Amino acid sequence: MIAVDTNLLVYAHRRESEVHGAAYDIVRGLAEGSRGWAIPWPCCFEFLSIVTNRRIWKEAATSPELAWQQLAVWIASPVNHLIGETDGFLEILSGLVQRPQVRGATVHDARIAAICHAHGTEVLLTRDRDFALFPELKTRNPFSQA
Repeated sequence: MIAVDTNLLVYAHRRESEVHGAAYDIVRGLAEGSRGWAIPWPCCFEFLSIVTNRRIWKEAATSPELAWQQLAVWIASPVNHLIGETDGFLEILSGLVQRPQVRGATVHDARIAAICHAHGTEVLLTRDRDFALFPELKTRNPFSQA
């Protein structure tokens, strides 16, 4: 199962992103495809928080209603799975958050990595390099030519 990180969702939603077209095509392909894909629950919350944030987008912030509608469309994909904490989650998270480099905002990334690992995610599509702190989770930058 392929999981998507918040940044891919934001790029797919916000047209001013330089990778909007590519991100939109990727997420649309997942949503309309036949292969299972996932959005970790924390990425849903973070997506809503980012796209509606007026400090980031000024007057062009997405309204809460439109942001929710967008998320609902992705969630409605018949092959989408919303993934969250499992019974073994705390043990996995414990091993990730106690690493010396995991501090501040990377704690959130550790949570996403632990959720993906707990669900046996094959790869997380992300542009966030901080996930390199968690080699247990395979990541791929979907915009990279490599």
